[in-house]
Amino acid sequence: MIKGIFAIFVYIILFTKLNAYELKFEEIYKDLNSPWSLSFLDNENIILTEKSGNLLTFNLIERKTKKIEHNLNILEDGQGGLLDVFYYKGYIFVSYAENRGKGKSSTSVAKGKYNNKKINFKNIFRSEPPIKSGYHFGSRLAVKDNHIFITVGERGLGMIAQDPTQHPGSVIRVNLDGSIPKDNPKFKNRKNWLPEIFQIGVRNPQGLALSKYDDKIYLSNHGARGGDWFGQLKYGENYGWKILGWGGRNYTGSEIGPKWKLGFTKPIIYWIPSIAVSAILIYRGEEFKEWNGDALISSLKDQSLRKIKFKDNLLLTEEIIFKNKIGRIRDIKIKDKTGELFLLSDSGSLWRLYK
Repeated sequence: MIKGIFAIFVYIILFTKLNAYELKFEEIYKDLNSPWSLSFLDNENIILTEKSGNLLTFNLIERKTKKIEHNLNILEDGQGGLLDVFYYKGYIFVSYAENRGKGKSSTSVAKGKYNNKKINFKNIFRSEPPIKSGYHFGSRLAVKDNHIFITVGERGLGMIAQDPTQHPGSVIRVNLDGSIPKDNPKFKNRKNWLPEIFQIGVRNPQGLALSKYDDKIYLSNHGARGGDWFGQLKYGENYGWKILGWGGRNYTGSEIGPKWKLGFTKPIIYWIPSIAVSAILIYRGEEFKEWNGDALISSLKDQSLRKIKFKDNLLLTEEIIFKNKIGRIRDIKIKDKTGELFLLSDSGSLWRLYK
């Protein structure tokens, strides 16, 4: 009993500790228009997306942007537009709200050979059916073992996330060319699922990251009024939306459902009230080597960067690294050679975080 009380006390101290680190913030560029994602091309160059549809490169030495032409058919609508970007072995992968006509759109992913002037993209995934909604696109990307994982939000339609014959409200796994892996859940133990679906029951997952420590993929997800969470991606499982409310409520104030129950995937941590959790990563680097193996969680509404220490899918500690410093944080990435962190804020700025 005493040990349990002591553990709770230690956790509270860690949870409430603010500005415990000697951090330096550098605003290295501030004229971006609704930036959504960044990815390192090399040690000096970054590729960036703006929700309006612009694809840009940014040189860290010259501190200048350059526009890349492309052929994507984007519908900027509410939360939709040009969203995540991921550079991998000479190719650019992007997620975007694809214009399907008559105000309808899909969370789609396209691939193109990198060129600093123009990229001709080809879709490797398109969420079906197209939906007329500006909400909940998800859209984060991660690559593991020559597969690309894609989060697809439920577009505000709730229980569609429990229908595995439709893509919205799920996490997708396809090969890098868009073909379907032969060991996806449909071909093992989920015969009624669409062949691209890896896990169902998510609402609006805007964080996705591969851990280089345990080779597992982790994701973050927006709840409604409360119920944001961070957890592990699980083969053929169900996170429960909208049967589960994860501790949140509908925007009308009505209850949604239980926080969790047997038969559904359980997150590592929930946030109630909502912090509007966005991009995540599992840190590995030299700049903050004491954080190695920990999850870094960025947020929009809360405007904070949080550090989660966890083991075997269980929460150990949570710390707020900083809050209300750079505004709403949309994306976070590591510069591999140094371990410095680069963050995008909704205000249009690119920041460097270092010691």
